[in-house]
Amino acid sequence: MLQEFKEFALKGNMVDLAIGVIIGAAFGGLVQSIVQDMIMPVIGLITGGIDFSNMYVQLSGAPQPTLTAAREAGATIAYGHFLTLLINFLIVAWVLFMVVKLMNRLKRKQEAAPAPALPRDQVLLTEIRDLLAKQQK
Repeated sequence: MLQEFKEFALKGNMVDLAIGVIIGAAFGGLVQSIVQDMIMPVIGLITGGIDFSNMYVQLSGAPQPTLTAAREAGATIAYGHFLTLLINFLIVAWVLFMVVKLMNRLKRKQEAAPAPALPRDQVLLTEIRDLLAKQQK
């Protein structure tokens, strides 16, 4: 059973998947930083200083000045946080689309490239094989 697990864990697909998950997690953190630290401040500046992270609708309790206090006071819809996550998702989806598009382009170029010519000795062996096949008929 241990040998079977070792074969399963060391298969190429399993290792590739693990590497993909690790890189994906790091990429997610990078995208989150880009959105929160670079894009959202610019959007806030363009829209007149609006801070998306503090946008909410308080459904219960007394009105509160911050999202944290509003959540402590009762039911709160934090739509600013949702907008930030939506922008994160769109950036990740766009980057993944561009990666897939690039991979497809490289694959098409590789498929379109002519096959390398066979070496002379292989061509001669192929001709001999064909001649012997004709003689046996």
